[in-house]
Amino acid sequence: MIRVLIVEDEPFIAEAHREFLDRVGGFEVVAAVGTAQQAMRAVRSAAEADTPVDLVLLDLGLPDARGVDLASALSGIGPDPDIIAITAQRDLTTVRNAISRGVLLYLLKPFTFAAFREKIEQYLRYREALGSGADAVSQREVDRAVAALRTTDTRSTAAKGAAPDTLDAVGRAVRDSESGLTASEVAVALGSSRVTAWRYLERLADDDTVERITEYGNTGRPQVRYRWRSRT
Repeated sequence: MIRVLIVEDEPFIAEAHREFLDRVGGFEVVAAVGTAQQAMRAVRSAAEADTPVDLVLLDLGLPDARGVDLASALSGIGPDPDIIAITAQRDLTTVRNAISRGVLLYLLKPFTFAAFREKIEQYLRYREALGSGADAVSQREVDRAVAALRTTDTRSTAAKGAAPDTLDAVGRAVRDSESGLTASEVAVALGSSRVTAWRYLERLADDDTVERITEYGNTGRPQVRYRWRSRT
C-alpha cells in the first residue's frame, strides 16, 4: 500500500481525494490535514514511527503558508515524500516554483475522476519504472520514469466530464440568486454532492460566466461565493 497524506483546507475536496483514491485502489490515507503546520507534524510523526508518507496530495493555497514552501520544507523529514499538487493556482510562476521544489505532477481544479485517475496512474508508472529497494537504477529505468511523468491523456479533462444539463442547472441557480451561492448552497438546491456542485461552479468561473468572491468570516476558513457576471 502506498501511504498518502492529503493536504487540503476544504474538507469536502479532501474527502473527494480520499474517495477517488479508494476507487483507484492500492493507497492508504494516513491523514487529511488543512494547514502546513499540520502537514509537517503528520509527516514527522509518520517518519518517527517508521511508517513514512510515500505521497502527498498538496493544495498550494493553504491558510498558513504557501504550498510551494511546504513542498520544500517536507524534504529531509525522513524519506522525502513524492508530491502531486492539486490546486486552482494556474499562474506560470507558481507552476514553475512548484516543479522546481519537487512537485512531480500538477492537477488543476476542478477535475473529474478520470483526470485524477490519470495523474495517479502516471505516478504509479513512475514508481514502477524506478523499482523499489534498489540502490541504483539504469538509464533505461530513469528514461521510463521521466516518460511516465510526461505522458498524459488529454481526454481526461474536466471539460469532458461536464454534463450539459447539470451545468445549465448550476448556472440557473447562481443567476437566480442576487448575492450568489456557495458550493454547499448549490448542492442543497440541486440535491447533488458539494464536490459535484463545486466542480461545475469552477467550470463556470473558468469560462468567466460567474465570478469567485472569497468571504472571510470571524472564525473558520474563508469560503468562496459564486455570483453571476453581469453582461450589461
